[in-house]
Parts: sequence; C-alpha cells; structure tokens
Amino acid sequence: MEFSSAYGLKKGTNVNFKGVTVGYVYNVSVKPNKVVVLIHVNSSDILIPKNSLIEANQVGLFNDVVIDITLLDNFYSIEYQYVSPSSIQCLRSSFICSNFYVKGYKGLNYDDLVRATTRISQRFDDPRFFNLFYILLQNSIDISNEIVYLINYTSYLFFYLANLFILLVLRYFI
Repeated sequence: MEFSSAYGLKKGTNVNFKGVTVGYVYNVSVKPNKVVVLIHVNSSDILIPKNSLIEANQVGLFNDVVIDITLLDNFYSIEYQYVSPSSIQCLRSSFICSNFYVKGYKGLNYDDLVRATTRISQRFDDPRFFNLFYILLQNSIDISNEIVYLINYTSYLFFYLANLFILLVLRYFI
C-alpha cells in the first residue's frame, strides 16, 4: 500500500476489514514522495475487493493507528469461491491480489480535529468577529421591523381596495 505520509503506521499495526482484524503491517519503508506499507493478511481465504477504501485511522484513547479497509459499495461475486489471492486468476478478478500495489488515504486523525477546533475557537475569540456579528444582528432586527411595518400597511391597502371593489360591484352590477 502507498500512503503520502506514515500517519503513525509502524510494524505490527493492525489491518481491519469490515471491522475485523485480518492482518498486520509487515514493513514500512519511506520513499522520497511516499511511504510504502507492506501488509500481511492472516488467511488466504480473505479476499478484499479492488473497490475498497483503505485509510489510516487513529482510534482509542492513546491515538493508536489502524489500517481500515472499507467496501465502497455492496459486493456480490460468484468468483469469490474460485479465486486465491496468490493465483494467476486473481489478476483478472475483482479482488486485490498478493503483491498488489494500492493507494491508501489519511482517515480519522485527532491531530487534525484538535487543529480545526483550535482555529474555530480562535476565530470566536476575535473581538472583530463579535462586532461584526452584533452589526449583523442589529441589521437583521431593523430589516425585520421594516418588513413588519410594510406588511401591516400593505394589509390596510388591500382592505381598502377590497372595500372599494365591493362598492364598485354593488354600484354597477346591482
């Protein structure tokens, strides 16, 4: 698997498929533009479809990292029983084969969450933000007062027009 960063992955990190631990990271090697992670799947009976999302996620209280493999859509295949990840038939199948090279992505990361929360709190701490927010609220109140005033006088206008219409109908048609 190829990742743009190691995200805390190390030898022995669990690999989960559908929430079940199916293997572990066998080796991590750093290249100039990527990190290559070699995983070991515990059983050759476990077939992982090619249309799977592979993410490095932080879990638990101590920010342990796991590789999560998630199916992107429902998968139905008759060939499931007849394919082995190490066979030549696997190359033409819809499963990831042995020694296959797939792209992994950054998943849930508590560092990013803390960084985003800090940015949001800093923006709320800015006095300019509250001044602008106060002006927005005041303008909204003023606009709503004007709308109520307009609706009130429009209703008077319609009332008088309705009475005028009734008088005209009574005068010319009755």
